[in-house]
Amino acid sequence: MSIALVWLKRDLRLSDHEPLVLAAQTRLPVVLFYCFEDIQVNDSHYKNRHWRFVAQSLADIRKKIPIPALWITQGDLTTHLNHIHEMHGIGALFSHQEVGLANTFSRDKAVNQWCIENKVKWHESNYAAVIRGLTNRSEWDKHWDSVMRSPTQDFDLSQVNWYQHPLAIENSQSSDNEEVLQRWLPVDNSKDECSAESLFQKGGESEAWRTLASFFEQRGKSYAYSLSSPSLSQQHCSRLSAYLAWGNISLKQVYQYLLQHWQVPGWRRSLVALSSRLHWHCHFIQKFESESRMEFEPVNNGYQDLPRSSGDIQQRHLIAWKTGQTGYPMVDACMRCLHTTGYINFRMRAMLVSFLCHHLAIDWRLGVKHLASLFLDFEPGIHYSQFQMQAGITGINTIRIYNPVKQGEEKDPKGEFVRAWIPELNEVPSELIHTPWQLTPMEQMMYGLSIGKTYPAPIVDIKESYKHAQQLLWSWRKKPSVKREAQRLLAMHVRPNT
Repeated sequence: MSIALVWLKRDLRLSDHEPLVLAAQTRLPVVLFYCFEDIQVNDSHYKNRHWRFVAQSLADIRKKIPIPALWITQGDLTTHLNHIHEMHGIGALFSHQEVGLANTFSRDKAVNQWCIENKVKWHESNYAAVIRGLTNRSEWDKHWDSVMRSPTQDFDLSQVNWYQHPLAIENSQSSDNEEVLQRWLPVDNSKDECSAESLFQKGGESEAWRTLASFFEQRGKSYAYSLSSPSLSQQHCSRLSAYLAWGNISLKQVYQYLLQHWQVPGWRRSLVALSSRLHWHCHFIQKFESESRMEFEPVNNGYQDLPRSSGDIQQRHLIAWKTGQTGYPMVDACMRCLHTTGYINFRMRAMLVSFLCHHLAIDWRLGVKHLASLFLDFEPGIHYSQFQMQAGITGINTIRIYNPVKQGEEKDPKGEFVRAWIPELNEVPSELIHTPWQLTPMEQMMYGLSIGKTYPAPIVDIKESYKHAQQLLWSWRKKPSVKREAQRLLAMHVRPNT
């Protein structure tokens, strides 16, 4: 008898999972299949932190279904599909559409060709409210609302005809699942870049629901007032971004959970803010779906020749930015926090991109993969859309050139966040912690600091870099080529009456 194969990608959960429901309805033995694909494992957008999160998510799934029904492997996807089909017969393949990078889109085309050649029906379910091939947003808001309020796609797991026998592939038994899984789980933390395990969120559907519940129990009540603070956001933001990015929970599930709490007294402002961000989540992924070339070039072609830094100074500045050694405490603290935890709030992400592209005048493409590799919640559609928006190369969004000193003074007035990530500045008083270069040599000695030695001097003068970036960006925005592209983008991506 053939099997119903559910190909897991960025949908690592068992609830609100249409491909699983459709597979279960065939009454064929159901197998869940995940492949740590070489094209992704070797992709510079990712680090071990991402695959560890995936492994934890798979380990959570394994606890809830018969072990033989979950097959985990590594390598080339179509090669493994061939093995499974030869040994068991794939009656039908089920998956969600993936709004991913160019390499996964090419892989999807290869899978489609494989299915045609092997006469296997492939059922692809939509991702959230994203519409493949969309050319305008005239009815998109109504569509989003309709999708988010529709019933979740669930099936009683105890009634699924799970595959019950060891799934052999080239004489391999199900124990190989454990071998592949353990490769990505933190068996030896001392050798893993994620050795500070407690500082990274743990993957899995169970963890996602615990995080959601804790947000609505109490910590989310201050969400609207805390989301711009790098310290407070760690506790009071939803912290669901990684779970949404890897599909441990669906956007629909979060939105409907939010609606259930809509009338709770004292929460309205925070719930309105969160609801808005769930809507924007899909908006940016839809934008990337329609303009996937933005992985490689400006979404507004008028910015192709925007003057950028080059040579040795570019490389020195880029390394300083990547390693948190720019001499601007707020920039450096955020980057160091990302290296260690995989998370920073939205405002600080925007500041990091702004500093790279505006103050350092470095091409966005030289930093976009670095931040992706640090974000545990890396979601291609959101990442590329937001990165270009903050880089000021869309021609339709407000140009924001963040001042890292001002951001520090406003969002970290006591310097608590800076001290947590830059111990070199521990003794510096709060009123000077965001401008340590202003300390006199005597004061530096008093506070155990040496600018240029124990902590770097600023690599640029932000007053001068701000002035230059402002003049360049506003003059470039007036170019006919930029304006023409801006009109095209507005027609395609901006919803009517917004």
